[in-house]
Amino acid sequence: MKSVVIKKEDLRYNIEKIKEYANTNLPDDNGNNLKIIAVVKTNGYGLGIVEYTNFLIDNGIDFFAVSTIEEALKIRNAGIKQKLLMLSSTSIEEDIRTLINNNIIITIGSKECAEIVDKIGQELNKKIKVHIKIDTGFGRYGFVHNNREEMIQTIKNLKNIKIEGTFTHFSNAYYDDKYTKLQFDRFINCIEVLKMNEIETGMLHICNTSAFIKFPNMHLNAVRIGSAFTGRIAFKNSMGLRKIGYLKSEVAEIRDIPKGFNIGYSNSYKTKKETKIAVIPCGYADGVNMQTGRDMFRLIDKIRYVVRDIKDLLKKQQLYIQINGQNCPILGRIGTYHVVADITGKKVKVNDEVIFNTNIKHIDSSIKRVWS
Repeated sequence: MKSVVIKKEDLRYNIEKIKEYANTNLPDDNGNNLKIIAVVKTNGYGLGIVEYTNFLIDNGIDFFAVSTIEEALKIRNAGIKQKLLMLSSTSIEEDIRTLINNNIIITIGSKECAEIVDKIGQELNKKIKVHIKIDTGFGRYGFVHNNREEMIQTIKNLKNIKIEGTFTHFSNAYYDDKYTKLQFDRFINCIEVLKMNEIETGMLHICNTSAFIKFPNMHLNAVRIGSAFTGRIAFKNSMGLRKIGYLKSEVAEIRDIPKGFNIGYSNSYKTKKETKIAVIPCGYADGVNMQTGRDMFRLIDKIRYVVRDIKDLLKKQQLYIQINGQNCPILGRIGTYHVVADITGKKVKVNDEVIFNTNIKHIDSSIKRVWS
């Protein structure tokens, strides 16, 4: 049986390292220490959204953020009552009502969204908790940073909201320092204009994991931490964070293959000698060799990964897995549900443990998570 194994000790270590790094900041103008907002999207970065959120709570984290209503409701339906921010803005009234009814903080990123939230607040005779989203150059959600007049007039007309925060999102903090600094300056300029117009901005947050580590001067009042907790980040790991979680499977078949025999789709590999192989029932559908750097999760993107894998083979870039602690090279293309490994000369038998050091964010949520 396949499973994802999560070491509590390693995760706890990462949490403490992140807290330690965050506490190096001086308190803000109100004397408050930097707030950590834990982003638990994509099934808690593959850890299991409910189990992961509860673990973070047990280790001192009390503010969370998600990207979809489904994620938010999973958390609330599990009885978790801590602060929860919906990072995406929406103008769909039914969705906004669902968020409000479940005490989820709304993100307002457009005039249309703002008007619906304000209307519902008037109906309920209460102030709706919101964060304002400013688009500083991502092109997704938020008031466009240089269209300040619309943003100011929209916010000033809202009578039934309570602004608890204002934020933006970096588009390329792990690679492009120059553009990241430009986005930061745009955000700060917008905040200054809002304050000049007597608009309360609440806590300010802009840093994702990459910016949190690379740009301490941009931390502001809060930071949004996602992949740092798992130790699987898209640039140099300067904090010594431990990689959390791995995919565990077992050897399903062992076979002897003759010299000159093709292995895998597209005949991408041919044995150079008689070879002993192990077949393991894990593949792309289980996240094997999937990468996070491009943030691609659609089927077409998985097909691109297959093409990339073929190119890697042509360049003779070898991939390995661990069987009983032994590094074994993968032969041929990784299939949807299967991997073939060369075990020639190694002590391997059916049912032996196989470990894939793959990013668990890409592993199907139906596969059991085992916390140890």
